[in-house]
Amino acid sequence: MSRHDVKTGTDEKKQITARWRLVLGKQSDQNLPFDGTEREIETFEDMEELLDYLYGRAGGSDVRTKERQGGTGASRLQAAEWITRVRELFPKQTAEVLEKHALEEFEMTELLTDKQVLESITPDMNLLKSILQLKHLMHGEVLETAKRIAAEVAEELRQKLENSVRRSVLGRIDRSSSSPVHSARNLDIQKTIRRNLKHYDPQTQQLVLQEVYFSNRVKRYSTWRVIIAIDESGSMMGSVIYSAVMAQILTALPFADVKLVIFDTSVVDLSAHTEDPAEILMSVQLGGGTDIGKALTYCDSLIETPAKTCVLCVTDLYEGAAPQRLLTTAKNIIGSGAKLNFLTALDETANPSYDRMLGQKLADMGAFVGALTPEQLGNYLGKIFG
Repeated sequence: MSRHDVKTGTDEKKQITARWRLVLGKQSDQNLPFDGTEREIETFEDMEELLDYLYGRAGGSDVRTKERQGGTGASRLQAAEWITRVRELFPKQTAEVLEKHALEEFEMTELLTDKQVLESITPDMNLLKSILQLKHLMHGEVLETAKRIAAEVAEELRQKLENSVRRSVLGRIDRSSSSPVHSARNLDIQKTIRRNLKHYDPQTQQLVLQEVYFSNRVKRYSTWRVIIAIDESGSMMGSVIYSAVMAQILTALPFADVKLVIFDTSVVDLSAHTEDPAEILMSVQLGGGTDIGKALTYCDSLIETPAKTCVLCVTDLYEGAAPQRLLTTAKNIIGSGAKLNFLTALDETANPSYDRMLGQKLADMGAFVGALTPEQLGNYLGKIFG
């Protein structure tokens, strides 16, 4: 065996020993020393510190969870520094796993209260869900960054879903309800004002009309009112995101007049923001109590032409108030001729967890009760509107 082979074998043994030390952590009973050059040892110690910072949060019997003793070590890492150093010291794939664990398993909320950290993470559904859970901790530039991320993820979902949903709905109805004749007598004042409210300039107190809408006077009585009520419960988070995006897609349809409310024990009407799902999402306060009956009563008050009204209540049906108000209002809405639907999940998996006993009572009345993906909801609405 050559000296090179011996050296190679020794280096491999050092690497294996170092990996075991990183797995066990510096708090393990069988403490293994790092070996190598001064720089190699320093790198391994830095990696260990980063791992200990993360996995020291875990519960259970892992060796890393032993009671910490007082000492004279450096102050705990800040989140931004942690994520930066992880990316510097670990391979990309490993760094991504560590970041995923930090966000999803160990709830390192400080990762989402630093602008640089937020900007460094790829926007996706998981990040948006974390932002919605933690936005109450955000202020100033961090909050503005979170809003931009919410808008970006919502726009990606819209682009992914819009074509299929529009095909599902418009394939069954007359595609023309906007007037080709742009005259004063066809001006839709209410729609024009509502859809341009986000362009209001508080300094000049003027409403900037970026788009003007005209009604088709022949088809206007075919307009459907779609009322969407979104349960703010934390368990409905994925459905909340998709509901906001679906409201935007439906609002763009030529025949749909969309009303949108969010609710817990209170009801907030966000109909003026249906074209801006990020605004809706950043208005949501996840958690708290639930009064579905109160929300449904408000939806009932928005019904003008029952035969041309579809109510979509996105909720897990775990009613916090007495259920009688919910059941009575549901019976009234169905009796009026409006379409009443309880979507127990509206997301990519449509895997619901809901109060099946209450759901059965509502289904027995004639309401639709079930989970749908956004594409399935598009097909379902196409059948109703057709």
